[in-house]
Amino acid sequence: MKQQPQDAITVDEHRARLLGLVKPLPARTLPVGPALHGAVLASDVYAGHPLPLWENSAMDGFAVRSADTASTPAQLAVIGEVPAGSSWDPALLPGQCVKIMTGAPLPTAADAVVRIEDTSAASTGWDVSTVQVNVPVPAGKDVRARGEDRSAGELIAREGEELTAARLSALAAAGSAELAVRTAPRVAVLVTGAELRPPGEELARGQIPETNSLLISGLLAESGITAATIVHCVDDLQAVREKLEELAPAHDAILSTGGVGPGDYDVMRKVLVDQPGVYATRVLVRPGQPQCAGRLAGGAMIFALPGNPVSAAVSFELFVRPALRAMKGHAQLQRPRLQAIAAVGWKAAGNRLQVLPIVFEHGDQLRCAPAVAASRISHSVGGFGSAQGYALVPAGIEQIHPGDRVEVLRTAP
Repeated sequence: MKQQPQDAITVDEHRARLLGLVKPLPARTLPVGPALHGAVLASDVYAGHPLPLWENSAMDGFAVRSADTASTPAQLAVIGEVPAGSSWDPALLPGQCVKIMTGAPLPTAADAVVRIEDTSAASTGWDVSTVQVNVPVPAGKDVRARGEDRSAGELIAREGEELTAARLSALAAAGSAELAVRTAPRVAVLVTGAELRPPGEELARGQIPETNSLLISGLLAESGITAATIVHCVDDLQAVREKLEELAPAHDAILSTGGVGPGDYDVMRKVLVDQPGVYATRVLVRPGQPQCAGRLAGGAMIFALPGNPVSAAVSFELFVRPALRAMKGHAQLQRPRLQAIAAVGWKAAGNRLQVLPIVFEHGDQLRCAPAVAASRISHSVGGFGSAQGYALVPAGIEQIHPGDRVEVLRTAP
């Protein structure tokens, strides 16, 4: 492991170095279906046919020749019905019309649709042989034109865009049968710590519940990635080394928590010393200063995060999430940054970027307040549970005052 100089680096510098080590996963061509939801496009996609495919009705009503409605009320003979999915293309003589359903193809001889509420039936009910049109309709009224949404060959979606429900549906509608995509990386979560015990187990003095596996696997899930493996390992150099050697060939990334500091018992840092593709550094951020990251000899990227839960979560947001999105081929690696108004004041971190868990207040303006005490962020697990995002206070600012504008990341609704 390469040790950075004693001078700490900025968040942007550390993230840029990590992203420089990331390799996008190989693209695969897969059939369009529900399994592609959440995958990322590996190439641009173009419409295979016009949208809509044909002129069709935007309303339930009657397909007419607009000239027949120039003088109203007008009595028209109903010669049939065109439901959605019908291939019937009736010829309409002057004074004739057909019933038509929303989405049904417009007869070639018709040029407008009269809404049913603008008609009166000559007999009671929808099933009539004649209909009275009460309002004139111009040509094109309530008609969806062929190709008005997208033309054949028009760009529908770009490389690097995620297949959301709406985008996947649009691509299927535009004729895509299969797509070149990148799916989620295989990620292992490795948790170390002699003081950690399973939740619910009786605790001796000095022991605490192990929650980081829940935290990291949950953050992965919220990022669209299911942890392939979750492993707990004792604080033993050889045991951790063997576990990394086992996990690295079978995964694209390994996330660990704890043991990255300069102390005698920081096992993960000591194990990673033997890895030439991994480096240790201090980052000008609070919380989350100690970081070890890089590529293991076995192939996987390693992100060795601090053990304090909030420090681990902040590190995941700033460094791990963008790197995993880069593996998946996302064009947008970081969350959009928003502006909020500080509802209360708090002490900033001074010479480091402060990443403070916050909750939002809604009204005429987006307002935020700390979810934890600004003076003890990293281990404030209880307050962190209510956090909806992070305030990003740049280095050089000593104090946030009520009413100040603050840059924020929103991580929860």
